[in-house]
Amino acid sequence: MNTLTEGRLEQNILYFCRALRRAGVAVGPAQTLDAIRAVEAAGFTHRTDFYYTLRACLITKVEQLDVFERIFRLFWRDPEFLSKMMAMMLPTLQRESEPKTAKTAEKRAAQAMLDGLDSEPPRNAREELDVDAKFTFSATEQLKAMDFEQMSNSELAEAKRAIALMELPIKPLVSRRLQSRPRGRQIDPRATFRQMARHGGEVIKLPRKAPKTRLPDLVALCDISGSCSTYARMFMHFLHSVARTKGAGWAQVHGFTFGTHLTNITRNLSLRDPDAALNAVGQQARDWDGGTRIGESLAEFNRHWSRRVLSRGAVVLLITDGLERDNLDILHKQAERLHLSAKQVIWLNPLLRWDGFSPLASGIRTLLPLVDSFHSCHSLDSLGDLATAFSGSGQGEKQRMMRLL
Repeated sequence: MNTLTEGRLEQNILYFCRALRRAGVAVGPAQTLDAIRAVEAAGFTHRTDFYYTLRACLITKVEQLDVFERIFRLFWRDPEFLSKMMAMMLPTLQRESEPKTAKTAEKRAAQAMLDGLDSEPPRNAREELDVDAKFTFSATEQLKAMDFEQMSNSELAEAKRAIALMELPIKPLVSRRLQSRPRGRQIDPRATFRQMARHGGEVIKLPRKAPKTRLPDLVALCDISGSCSTYARMFMHFLHSVARTKGAGWAQVHGFTFGTHLTNITRNLSLRDPDAALNAVGQQARDWDGGTRIGESLAEFNRHWSRRVLSRGAVVLLITDGLERDNLDILHKQAERLHLSAKQVIWLNPLLRWDGFSPLASGIRTLLPLVDSFHSCHSLDSLGDLATAFSGSGQGEKQRMMRLL
């Protein structure tokens, strides 16, 4: 007699797999069937055995373990944990004794398990507390300031839509070549002689010329190691939006990822669908969520790609936390060469989200003098501040960090 099909355990496993899927864990029908068959074969005698059986069938990445563990506790109806999750999802006033932010896995677990619950108050209920509007923030303003790692699945989806609509004013580059301009500062001798030939040697109006302007190129070098994984994924959406938007201020957009080695993802960014583009990037960049070798990755870029993509005065975005553990001499040499080859190097560091951040790590101390500006990339507001970085006026943070070296 099959005890698994007689009881409700099979339906609970299905519900558990759906909750994992809502929390962002890729669990398909095949994995669900494997989990049911594995529990049937292993038996259901102890909670620990059941935990490891499901984890072996449903989890394929290390970063999914935290979400799995929290949803598993809710699956076993932990009263204290369930009340904590419900309190997190309900709109309440935050007191000083409460934690300011929740962990990402907690928010995603709460959203996945409590999806569908009506948390809105009744329509006939009246608000008893009056709050000054000057000290309140809308949902959009809270989302702009929220750390990407603290966002739930729905908040991440909303942030991706906001990133797709971002527009950054880019200042065109002035070329050495000249072109005819009615209000140019220089007289065009050739055009003047041609006019004289057409009018019997008379000059009716002096033709003038001015320097040509052209759009700069954008080159992004994005760290996809484990410490920068969440921010790298969000920045990929930003880079895809910039690459796909015509007239966004860039002539060409080149993208590279690096962890343990360098990967050119420029061709993948040309796909129209952002999800398809990100999936293609993930399949090509095999070192995602792994270690990081910044110096050797920059050396590979300088050796094979620098002359191809930086010859037109490109702006370089370096997205990394700067926590280099290899030879710092290589890092210094390659970062210096990158700085000399590019028109501007802008460093985006997710560690700047911490108020007490200080450049104590040796890799950060090596890179900081070799960049033009230093910014954060942990939220929508920080990505919006890139406009000041492109204009060359956002060097205040770098100067403050240089004083701490």
